[in-house]
Amino acid sequence: METSGEHHGPVLDLELVRAQYTPATTYLNTASSGLLPGRAADAVRDAVTAMAQGGPIDSLFTDVEEARAAFARIAGVPAGRVATGASVAVYTGLIAASLPEGAEVLTAEGEFSSTINPFHVRRDLKVRIVPLDALAESVRPGTALVAVSAAQSADGRVADLAALRTATRDHDARLYVDASQAAGWFPLAEHAAAADYVSSVAFKWLTCPRGAAFFVGPEDLESLDPVFGGWVAGERPWDSCYGPVTELARSARRFDETPGLLSYTGARHSLALVEELGPDAIRAHDLALADRFRDGLAALGHEPVPAPGSPIVSVPGLGARQSALHERGIELSDRAGNLRASFHLYNTVADVDRLLDALTG
Repeated sequence: METSGEHHGPVLDLELVRAQYTPATTYLNTASSGLLPGRAADAVRDAVTAMAQGGPIDSLFTDVEEARAAFARIAGVPAGRVATGASVAVYTGLIAASLPEGAEVLTAEGEFSSTINPFHVRRDLKVRIVPLDALAESVRPGTALVAVSAAQSADGRVADLAALRTATRDHDARLYVDASQAAGWFPLAEHAAAADYVSSVAFKWLTCPRGAAFFVGPEDLESLDPVFGGWVAGERPWDSCYGPVTELARSARRFDETPGLLSYTGARHSLALVEELGPDAIRAHDLALADRFRDGLAALGHEPVPAPGSPIVSVPGLGARQSALHERGIELSDRAGNLRASFHLYNTVADVDRLLDALTG
């Protein structure tokens, strides 16, 4: 049986992977969007059929709760801290709305827009931007919040979350982590509980349908006002459909958006598969493939952006080759002139070697 590389640790169940994922191309673009597993696609098709035929949809709300619980386990936090929504930007906006006038928000250069733009929209906040590797040392008295992606979208660089947690605690600041490019391969359970806020879309490394996102709220729920809360934010949602919500949920569900039910039906099954395969085994597999690609690039005379410990490999100067690679059935991204490859659980050594062969010419 094919091994998952030289990284030591749990071995990925490749037979299960092959039974669930059927890429029709050499798909190395999970940083843009993950492939949907067969069990999730089947569940969504069944739900669409039931909706088209006028069947009951109560079970779809159960899917939301099962997905919430699964993400909580992956993140290593209680389910009561997890809200369900549709986008990171909404939860960034929720945090931005909670900050007092004049508060300083510290972010990294080139950070993904959904992680930071709502802070800029509030023109009464002070947003300070520094290089990613200087983020922890740049926290200072008066910094109210640090907002950072666990792994950078553009090039895969991984933030030093432990150093950031120490720095923010030392200066009485809060830490907001966007795990969209990390949840599914990154050891999120080592960091999420210690962060004040975590957000993540689920359509990338968690291989869920688009439209599902999660938010880990603060232990002190009262520190955030659920400014966009609707009926699902009530402790008893079906009793909160008319008039003001008189009792907010006594959990992070008070920060829920009204769910896109079909997305969460798929998410329930995708997240169950991630748990079954194991994030540690996924991580070892992904990093072994990324390291093989980095070694191959060195042999070809190319130097990627340094991003140790990341399955995202970004190669300066090669972005223009993305279209030609697409024509050859190899899917990657062109980001700021860099060719971005991202290796995930459904990728193989043969995929890496095919890409390297294509770059040789």
